[in-house]
Amino acid sequence: MAGTALASAQVPLQEKSAPPASPAAPHVPLGGSSLTEWPAGYDPKQLGTALAAHFQSTSHLRPTRIIYPEVCAWYGALEVARVTGNKELIAALQARFEPLFTTENALLPPRGQHVDFSMFGSLPFELYILTSDKRYLDLGLSYADAQWASPDAQGLTPETRYWVDDMFMITIVQVQAYRATQDAKYLNRAAKEMVSYLDKLQQPNGLFFHAPDVPYYWGRGNGWFAVGMTEMLRELPKGTPERARIEQGYHTMMASLLRYQAGDGSWRQLIDREDAWPESSGTGMFAYALISGVRHGWLDAAQYAPAARKAWLALAGYIDQDSNVTSVCEGTNKLNDLDYYLLRKRRTGDFHGQSPAMWTVAALLREA
Repeated sequence: MAGTALASAQVPLQEKSAPPASPAAPHVPLGGSSLTEWPAGYDPKQLGTALAAHFQSTSHLRPTRIIYPEVCAWYGALEVARVTGNKELIAALQARFEPLFTTENALLPPRGQHVDFSMFGSLPFELYILTSDKRYLDLGLSYADAQWASPDAQGLTPETRYWVDDMFMITIVQVQAYRATQDAKYLNRAAKEMVSYLDKLQQPNGLFFHAPDVPYYWGRGNGWFAVGMTEMLRELPKGTPERARIEQGYHTMMASLLRYQAGDGSWRQLIDREDAWPESSGTGMFAYALISGVRHGWLDAAQYAPAARKAWLALAGYIDQDSNVTSVCEGTNKLNDLDYYLLRKRRTGDFHGQSPAMWTVAALLREA
């Protein structure tokens, strides 16, 4: 995402290791299409709870401002706590937020200035949904409404810049506002924005350029769009004109992802290049989109469930014994240069990778 320096918060790179042993289902095979039965060491509830607890034990990513990677991980930890019914973890994650109303108020990002700042609003909405505390609703709405305070002639937010990342960053705030209020204006904003980005960035092969002037299929960038479309489809009513367009974009992308998925279930830093390294954050985001599609019936289970299962198995294999996700692409700006993408540093414990691992656990464990 845009120019975020994360080096100070990184855990030193570690060798990839097998997931921790689990006593559950030791004889379940790796193959197949089940999204509910897992071999020992791959149980999503166990791994997700460990990932969420690990996040809770960390300090703020930056001492001066809450930034989007921490928001994404915080949101993921809350989703894991929600789907597992872990009230103690929800309370701890809520307590982490409480100082932002008082002693840590200066850490709140500015409103209505940049997509990276505005997406913070998705977090208080999640806490409102879980607790019904109106303070969270009011805070979330201050971000969602500031984002659309002066829309352009097409009804798009001034934060529109046509970077592939934005299709989670912008839309999740508005989708969460809809989930918290049931006011359709928020969903309509997000849908209109997403269709504009689909028309601008999606290529005939179903994948997305990083930006109109950067013709590379960056893995995590495409992952942001895959997750953004998934969240839209979870909420947008059938029959809505924008839904048909988003479904088309989603299906075209998912078909392309099947073609580029590696034998171990992962995807690469540049999706279409075999000389690019396997990367975990994009793999996690694609796993989330595929699993959600199968679970909701948007994707044919016979065709996509095996790929969704392989994607989770690959993602779980990137989680080390300390609940850190390995082989995560570092924070990435846009640049029209092949080596810029091929030579991105691999991080361990980076929130860009921790977040989609927790989102995927939630997708596997939630009822729908």
